[in-house]
Amino acid sequence: MPSEEARSDQFSILPIQLPPLPSYPVTATHEIRVRRNAPKIPTANDSRSLFLKNIPADSTEPHFRAVFAHLVGPGRFEGIQFADQVTSSALALDPARAATINGFAKKRKRDDVEQQERQREEEAAQLPDIWTRRLRQSSNTAIVLLADEKSVQQVLKAIAKLHKTKKYPVWGQSLADEVPPLGSQWISSHLQLSRADKTATKKAVHAFFNTFNRKEKEAADLAKRLRNEPDEDGFVTVTRGSRAAPASRAEAEEAKRRMLERQTKRKDETTDFYRFQLRERRKKEQAALIKRFDEDRRKVMAMREKRGKFKPET
Repeated sequence: MPSEEARSDQFSILPIQLPPLPSYPVTATHEIRVRRNAPKIPTANDSRSLFLKNIPADSTEPHFRAVFAHLVGPGRFEGIQFADQVTSSALALDPARAATINGFAKKRKRDDVEQQERQREEEAAQLPDIWTRRLRQSSNTAIVLLADEKSVQQVLKAIAKLHKTKKYPVWGQSLADEVPPLGSQWISSHLQLSRADKTATKKAVHAFFNTFNRKEKEAADLAKRLRNEPDEDGFVTVTRGSRAAPASRAEAEEAKRRMLERQTKRKDETTDFYRFQLRERRKKEQAALIKRFDEDRRKVMAMREKRGKFKPET
């Protein structure tokens, strides 16, 4: 039965029977937590997907395809996405400095031809995978996509029945032909680097470093440009380099002038924005007009008194 912790998290426990190994000849039971997928950002496939946590370290797609076939029959399982699965390898090609500098600057729009050229360049720079099989992180998570929402309900009901029948799915049963084995054979095949295509590997390494160096140069040029151009708020981005100030006095004065213009424009945009600001401005203008009128009247009266043409009333 599910534990109190599993009930509070609304997880169902999927028991998996782990077969004995030559190194550990004991049958064990592994518990996978399963619930409906409810991410913070909803997607169109949430209603027909399940969220899994505490999956085994040697998990593969054929393993879970066999597990769900045992639960609800074949044809319901469409695919699985592991949390540590690399969906995009472009990040591996970005130097650390390029990733930092690109966060400061606006992304430049590239045309389709340039975008396709860069994509082909990065695809050619992907290094070959010398492992026949990858292991997952401990207590990893995954998202399972099923055929429809009805399949999700059937899987949850089948998991609930497992605790009564005790007929748990056997992990990796009849998958010897689909999944490469682990253990000493796995390590031995990894160490046999002669099986890799040396010509293709050398070509990929050269393409990798060419792409890496190009991005490093672009990051240096972008850092130089950011040191000479203030942002929308008038601040100059501090980046690593030989200079942190504009290159000349003229550029410094021009940057200061643009910053003052932005400040004046921003101040003008916020003036008379609210109705009370408009009333206050009109009151100040009226008070200034009355004050100037009184000053002008006193000046006229003083001039008339001086000429003897006007006597103030007593």
